[in-house]
Amino acid sequence: MKMVNQIPVLLLTGYLGSGKTTLLNRILTNRKGIRFAVIVNDIGEVNIDASLIQQGGVVSQKDDSLVALQNGCICCTLKMDLVQQLHDLVSQNQFDYIVIEASGICEPAPIAQTLCSYPQMVPMFAKDGVPVLDCIVTVVDALRMRDEFASGEDLNRKDIGEEDLASLVIQQIEFCNIILLNKSSEVSKEDLEHIRAIIRAIQPKAEIIECDYCDVDFDRILNTKMFNFDAVATSATWIQEVEDAHHDDDDDDDDDDHDHEHDEYEHHEHHHDHEHHHHHDEDEGEAEEYGISTFVYYARRPFNLGLFDEFVASKWPKNVIRAKGMCYFSDEYDMCYLFEQAGRQFNLKKAGEWFATMPQDELEALKAQDAQLRHDWDDQYGDRMQKLVFIGQHLDKKAITEALDACLD
Repeated sequence: MKMVNQIPVLLLTGYLGSGKTTLLNRILTNRKGIRFAVIVNDIGEVNIDASLIQQGGVVSQKDDSLVALQNGCICCTLKMDLVQQLHDLVSQNQFDYIVIEASGICEPAPIAQTLCSYPQMVPMFAKDGVPVLDCIVTVVDALRMRDEFASGEDLNRKDIGEEDLASLVIQQIEFCNIILLNKSSEVSKEDLEHIRAIIRAIQPKAEIIECDYCDVDFDRILNTKMFNFDAVATSATWIQEVEDAHHDDDDDDDDDDHDHEHDEYEHHEHHHDHEHHHHHDEDEGEAEEYGISTFVYYARRPFNLGLFDEFVASKWPKNVIRAKGMCYFSDEYDMCYLFEQAGRQFNLKKAGEWFATMPQDELEALKAQDAQLRHDWDDQYGDRMQKLVFIGQHLDKKAITEALDACLD
């Protein structure tokens, strides 16, 4: 049986100006003899990053190793363009490694989904070779975090069209294997520690590498075999807190928490996930030092949509860095919603119907197989619940809990 050629892929993400192109130029001038192909994405009509790479003398306009995808995002509008270009590069059998530099406003998760589903999406292309996501590296500008984002405490200073900057930055930090904390020497030691604490509060599992001018040992970011979709997709603090809450042995309300997860990457389906391995990192001490903490709000009764909307619009605590989780409302009793907040951006989207809506025979069969579902089941509400994770600095858990309790019907 013929072996299918597999080419590892490094995905570079990070906000505009963080240093992705600098890192890419360093990679392309490597002296390890690795033959790289590069896909550079830019949302504008002119691909500035591709031009900068060309100006650096690394590749020329006629070089087939550089592909410019512009006037859209590869996470959405240019997804199939990305698939086509990946096939073109892989089928040439000329390259050892592919690097994708995503636009500064791209969300990494959809790109990773495209790469992971490549063989299923385009089976005819897969016969010529398969790109395999090796690692996702997010570049974070420490200087900009300090100057524009108040060391991470206020990730909401500017809007980019309809997208909130904080949401983009946080999603890039949440969904990665490695965080390059670039320009680290340009901030004070105290500021750097504070920034690390904020990042660690959002993303407890990714490796953090401090650097300047993206000068990093390539062995730490290339051919790592780090990427695993399920592991990365569940590595963010909000997901861990949701899944961990029922494991806590304290005496607060979290004892009854539910390990039911509506995966935000699988829409409108019943989805249940109990796999979780909680990871305590030494950087958690930094978070505690700066008063950064998390807690899970849990309730069984439905929210009143009007009251919840009023709380979000006018009473939302300013010191919340990130909030995310599942909820439901009395006027749509059977629908689970995914709620998330980052900075000034709030999103509420349907995540699928609760398991309690399943036909009785199917539900009983599922409960017979799933001990956790049986454990978490409530005779009145089934698996319906409010479970919202809050990450912030000097959080007033009591006040937030009371405010949300007042929104319940």
